[in-house]
Amino acid sequence: MKAVLCKAFGPAETLVLDEVASPQAKKNEIVLDVHAAGVNFPDTLIIEGKYQFKPPFPFSPGGEAAGVVSAVGEKVSHLKVGDRVMALTGWGSFAEQVAVPSYNALPIPPQMDFTTAAAFSMTYGTSMHALKQRGQLQPGETLLVLGASGGVGLAAVEIGKAMGARVIAAASSADKLAVAKAAGADELINYSESSLKDEIKRLTDGNGADVIYDPVGGDLFDQAIRSIAWNGRLLVVGFASGRIPELPVNLALLKGAAVIGVFWGSFAQRQPADNAANFKELFSWYGEGKLKPLVSQTYPLERAGAAIDSLGQRKAVGKVVVQVR
Repeated sequence: MKAVLCKAFGPAETLVLDEVASPQAKKNEIVLDVHAAGVNFPDTLIIEGKYQFKPPFPFSPGGEAAGVVSAVGEKVSHLKVGDRVMALTGWGSFAEQVAVPSYNALPIPPQMDFTTAAAFSMTYGTSMHALKQRGQLQPGETLLVLGASGGVGLAAVEIGKAMGARVIAAASSADKLAVAKAAGADELINYSESSLKDEIKRLTDGNGADVIYDPVGGDLFDQAIRSIAWNGRLLVVGFASGRIPELPVNLALLKGAAVIGVFWGSFAQRQPADNAANFKELFSWYGEGKLKPLVSQTYPLERAGAAIDSLGQRKAVGKVVVQVR
């Protein structure tokens, strides 16, 4: 089978398309014929050795895929050959086939195509877990979403609205904010033109945001923690800015606030029943038209490196997807 391979840590341009042996399903695994694979921020890190997991060389990047089950291990009972599924793979999805633990695969709703499914699991799974289990977002609360035009940011905007929150979307340009507005954001902040801290205060009558969703880190985290409401929750989702911020803990004390880590991949493994319940609700909202995943760019398998680079350069809005079949 064909696969895009990382043979040494380096930039996306060093990835190569090569022939490798097809995977075999272990007892608790399925083999997936990949139709489409989502591109996510961890893909930009894993190929440069900057992610928390370092697979042995050579490996394919790509943390999520959608396709058709072509083989099942002997202990897999809830999936069968021919099922359409979306799967969390960690890595390996930029290939014609990938082996996946069966607990990381979910049936795709009948009305959802493979491209949408490949763009769905990681962003919506992360944002749902963040806002429901970690942030405990309540109807009527104010949710601030940083990096609101990216994959997880847009998902957070839509989920926040579905949960009944007032959503403030923050991004670095008018074009990106227009995308967040179309996704349902109530208020917009362009933090390249104005102070994030000042705008949050203005839009909340000085009260601050109840829940802050932060996949960016860096300077925006520094401003956001100073703009959090009493009993607020700041959700640490990632560090797309490149700088992991440091927290003056007196700020959490003064606001009675909590800074909460979000690691959906581990949650999905440790609490599979809760994760399945999250996706049941997400699929229901999708069927009702409340969630509309935005795939802004697609690339063929041989250009997977360019797809990763577009995300790493922060040029993309919504999701980027690699079309495998």
